[in-house]
Amino acid sequence: MHFNFHIILKMATTLSFISPILSRRSTQNLLSFRTQCFSFSCVSFPSISPAACQNHGRIVPCSINPTFSTNATQYEFSDDSSEVELRLELGEENISPGEVYVDATEKSLVIRVQSSGYTKTLLDTHNLYGMIKPSEMIWYIDDTQLVVNLKKQDPELKWHDIVESWESLTTGVAQLLKGTSIFLVGESTEINNSVARELAVGLGYSPLCTKELLEAYSNQTIDTWKDEEGSDSVAEGEAAILDSLSSQARVVVATLGGKHGAARRPGKWRHLFAGFTIWLSQSEATDEESAKEEARRDIEYGLRGYTNAEVVVKLQGWDATYTKSAAQASLSALKRLVLSDKNITGKKSLYVRLGCRGDWPDIKPPAWDPATAS
Repeated sequence: MHFNFHIILKMATTLSFISPILSRRSTQNLLSFRTQCFSFSCVSFPSISPAACQNHGRIVPCSINPTFSTNATQYEFSDDSSEVELRLELGEENISPGEVYVDATEKSLVIRVQSSGYTKTLLDTHNLYGMIKPSEMIWYIDDTQLVVNLKKQDPELKWHDIVESWESLTTGVAQLLKGTSIFLVGESTEINNSVARELAVGLGYSPLCTKELLEAYSNQTIDTWKDEEGSDSVAEGEAAILDSLSSQARVVVATLGGKHGAARRPGKWRHLFAGFTIWLSQSEATDEESAKEEARRDIEYGLRGYTNAEVVVKLQGWDATYTKSAAQASLSALKRLVLSDKNITGKKSLYVRLGCRGDWPDIKPPAWDPATAS
């Protein structure tokens, strides 16, 4: 069984795209970043052997000796504002600098040691927590440790680990969001709810589900409500719930899916803009390129309200086993969104304080009245 998902980050003219392809036997992650005019550049971040390794600025061929990887490498990590330091245990073997290969790009780090006729991979990640300046990397051996100093591109970004992981992202993104809430939208209420709960647990937010709130309020199921009064009535009811939730901080809200959901209607987004929105979009795409094209069409035509979302997660099929993976990738996209505009959380807060008047993202002066706007 295969489950594919593609993640898109959309904010004004900036879009980021991640394409994890998951199956029982393999995991492949592809990421591309677009700034204006959908100009993509691609970076892959599963374990990939580089064509060459770098040793103190000198390019040397990689060893052709048998290789093996270890996930048990012990390391220490520290963040000192402008740079991060990584210390990896080399073990009791007497390793010389000539037996160490370190290769870095802006987003990746590969460290290998050649010893006893084998090349051992200590670290191979194309998913560093932040961007680095590879030309300013320094490494040396200190007793039984390999010490790697990496210069950060963004000194203000606090790194919570050397790589993006569930633990480092939940801690880091929770700080970046500054209490701003998250809304999950899309065609499936079940998927929205599953991912919302996972995100809430990780971030320390409160999980809320508009389906549960509406059913408790009306004392009937959504299906019964829809059958008796129609989808428009359900959407109006959910819009009222979203109004009441728009002033809440530190919540992850799962919205209704389908035609009766308020988020599907472009005119019902006034209060959704109070938080960061993630569209869990079921997709026809089977690969990265077709997902990109589908995303372009979605955004260009904007026929459904979901295209207002700032992060889009495209799903081909669904398996609850991968809920955490989808949540983690969404956090990665949210992190880059906030870092691309460090004033955005303050702007969200201002939008809420002014009454969620529907003027996002171009917030009007306090005296502005949406009822008289042309």
